[in-house]
Amino acid sequence: MSLTLSKKAGEVKPSSTLAITAKANKLREKGVDVIGFGAGEPDFNTPDNINECAIQAIRDGFTKYTPASGTAELKKAVSAKFKSFNHLDYGTDQIVISNGGKHSLTNIFTAIINEGDEVIIPSPFWLSYPEIVRLAGGVPVIVETTAEEDYKITPEKLAAACNEKTKAFILNSPNNPTGMIYEREELEALAKVIVEKDIYVVADEMYEYLIYGEEEHVSIASLGKEIYDHTITCSGLSKSYAMTGWRIGYTGASKEITKLMSSVQSHQTSNPNSIAQKAAYEALTGPQDKVQEMVKEFAKRRDYIYGRIKELPHTHVVEPKGAFYTFIDVSETFALSYKGEKVGDVQRLAAILLDDYNVAVIPCTDFGFPDHIRLSYAISMEQIQKGMDRIEAFLKELA
Repeated sequence: MSLTLSKKAGEVKPSSTLAITAKANKLREKGVDVIGFGAGEPDFNTPDNINECAIQAIRDGFTKYTPASGTAELKKAVSAKFKSFNHLDYGTDQIVISNGGKHSLTNIFTAIINEGDEVIIPSPFWLSYPEIVRLAGGVPVIVETTAEEDYKITPEKLAAACNEKTKAFILNSPNNPTGMIYEREELEALAKVIVEKDIYVVADEMYEYLIYGEEEHVSIASLGKEIYDHTITCSGLSKSYAMTGWRIGYTGASKEITKLMSSVQSHQTSNPNSIAQKAAYEALTGPQDKVQEMVKEFAKRRDYIYGRIKELPHTHVVEPKGAFYTFIDVSETFALSYKGEKVGDVQRLAAILLDDYNVAVIPCTDFGFPDHIRLSYAISMEQIQKGMDRIEAFLKELA
């Protein structure tokens, strides 16, 4: 038998966001002043109380294996947070602590998918969703939304996408890359379809604290017992607590699904990092003032960047309600010329901005929308202002 490699692994697309970030970092190493709008993580430091708790855990020797699905104390803290913030009753035997949100999703789809099961993913989507589904043996079914729908799937589109092979539907609110939020009435209508079609909904609520204005975060599982029984709720500490590198995510689900996820995780990773679990406990149970400070700062940046984008030529944008992204339609630029050559497509637009204007943006082809770019405002106001000036200068050069 000849030496071969996995076809499934070979079909996984590399992350375009990481590729853009890597290229921007190489330019910075050469001394180039690059403004990076690609960041999927807060530019704030992890709060000091969380850091100190982790340091103390090391000093106390809390560096051994923990239970595979997480420590009892952290599960209790997550259970309490689910109840107080999400209005959900998940006991500690319904919770799995994982190595970040991606790991939680990997656990979920490994636990529920059989080969060939379909998973409905509204487009635009976070680029990792289809890849995680495929690696678990599932088939991503992409359902496109429109700007007129605020890039949110309608109950009619969800129902039309369901068939006998449908196993689950991914609901991401607040959304990456659009910043959109599903309102209570919209969730109630989707919940009705989910229950009628008897499918799972994987509710990715990683950005749940990052809500602006008068908007509220509503967990779909909180809308009644039937939808609760059909929901797997997924969240974590990366975005809200500036803990991206700590790699702690968590899920709430039925006892049956939780048991399967715990079993899978026990063989894949043994357990989440012990020290990070201590830090996560402090994050959830300690002072929350730093979280509120970050949210206020993000809100200021959102207002500024959205205001600037609305005034730009050749672009269209819908106001983001949460997370820290703006999703911009740049399709009008493709037929315009830059230095005598048509812009052509979003990949070339992003390349021009990086090479000629030292601005890194994320082309959203891998997010299911090849005529949009994503800008993150998880960078300083000074950087945002400088970057927007450069983007405006580029757009005014087009003919």
